[in-house]
Order: sequence, then C-alpha cells, then structure tokens
Amino acid sequence: MDFVAGWFGGAAGLLVGHPFDTIKVRLQTDFANKFKGGLHCLSHTVKQEGARALYKGMASPMFGMAFINAIIFGVHGTMMKFLQPQSELPKLTNSFLAGATAGGIQSMICCPMELVKSRMQVQDNATKSIGATQVMSSKAKGAYSSPLDVILKIYRKEGLMGLNRGMVATLCREIPAFGFYFSSYDLICQLMIGKDGRMADITPFQLCIAGGISGTTSWVVTYPIDVVKSRIQVDVHGRYRGMMDCFRATYHKSGVVEGFYKGITTTVSRAFPVNAVTFTVVALIHRYS
Repeated sequence: MDFVAGWFGGAAGLLVGHPFDTIKVRLQTDFANKFKGGLHCLSHTVKQEGARALYKGMASPMFGMAFINAIIFGVHGTMMKFLQPQSELPKLTNSFLAGATAGGIQSMICCPMELVKSRMQVQDNATKSIGATQVMSSKAKGAYSSPLDVILKIYRKEGLMGLNRGMVATLCREIPAFGFYFSSYDLICQLMIGKDGRMADITPFQLCIAGGISGTTSWVVTYPIDVVKSRIQVDVHGRYRGMMDCFRATYHKSGVVEGFYKGITTTVSRAFPVNAVTFTVVALIHRYS
C-alpha cells in the first residue's frame, strides 16, 4: 500500500507543482541574468511562449514522478517496518535513515528523468537560447521536440553516461533531502497530536500543513546542491568539469546568494502546496484503505 499511495500522491503533487518547477529551472540556469526574479520569469515566459510553456517537459515526469514517489514512500515504509515494527509513532532518527535510503535508491531513476525535463524546460522558443546554454528552436537543427527526442540525442552524442549526467549531485541532494523530508514531517505531526495522540487523529488540514513545511524544509537545506545539479545537466557545451568545478565557477561569478539561492522563492512557493497535496493524499489513502 505504501507504493500505491506514493504513486497517487506523486501524480497529484506534479499537477500542482510543474509550472513552479519550470520557473525554478529557468532561473537556476539563467547564466546571462535575463530574469530579475520569479515573477519576471513567469510573466516573460507566458508572454513570449504562452501558458502551455509552463508545462514543458511534464510528459517525462508525469509517469516518472508518480513512479518515483511510489518508490520513495514504498522504500520508506518498508525501512520503517524493519527499523521499528511495533511502534506507531516513528522515531525521528529511524525516519531520517529510512528517508535517506529512499532518496538514494530513487536517484537512479530521478537523475535521467530530471535531465530530460531540464533540457526541455530551458528551451526558449522566443529567444532560441538561454544564456550560455544555446538551445535552438524546435525547427532548427539540434533542438528537442519531445522528451524521447532528448533521450535519443543525448544517447547518440554521449551514450548511457550522458543520460546519467549529474548523478553525483543528485545523490548529494536526494539522500539528505529525503532524510529531512520524512523526519521533519513526523516531528510536526507528533507536535500536533501531543504525547498521547495517534497519527490517525490528525485532520486533513493538519496533514497539509505538516507536508508543506516538511517539503519546504528539505528544499531549503539542499537548494544549493540542486542549483549545481541543474547547471550541470543543461551544460551541453562542457563548461563544467564536475560538481566541485561548478560550485567554484558559480561562486566566483555570482557569490553565495545570487549564485546558489537564485530561484529559491519560486521553489519554496512550489514546495509547500506540492508536498501538502502529496502527503495528504498518501496519508488519507493509508487511513481509508
């Protein structure tokens, strides 16, 4: 049931959050400082490309994100049953370890899927390029016309290793992120119900609050690594030699705040509703199944 609940929770969260994710990726990979912020990027994207542009690349994660969430919640649930089979209220250390394990395992699928999504999202049909990325229009040679087209072109040029570009950065992001994700959710739920309460007593509204805060927490903690991952994955010209080189280059060019936290407002705005919906759907399926 953990896998089924995770699948439906992931699908619901994706529908809510993909437009925010498109803006986040465009801000993170805005090498030329074209956008002044999230609202500017949003208005520019809609004006130049239409509202449908906010859902670019969604075909790739639609099944993938639902499947990934099934893995995340399934692995987390399985690990929790192994770590503490009798206790109803989860211990936070166990929840962190179970979440970190789930994050590491799902990275194997998440990394190539996000690579495809990011390459699609940074295509700007109006300017034909975003900064140094130089992604061409769909009518020009080298453009990406669909997620499958992205996969085929990366594979032909770089092989299987190319489809796993950014794997180290993904692992460095996902392992701590999902540790904090689940442990913070369980902590907030336990604070809500008190010492003698039960998880089943939490209302849907409280589930939304706990899920939203936990998702926001995990993103704030790991956002700089996500910036590096995004830049590596859209780096079609090989400007970075690896994760540390990307860290150094980003810091020297833009500093800490502008370099590693650009787009975080959009990300936090996305994280709260997406994870509120995801955790609520998962919890209610468990409760009534």
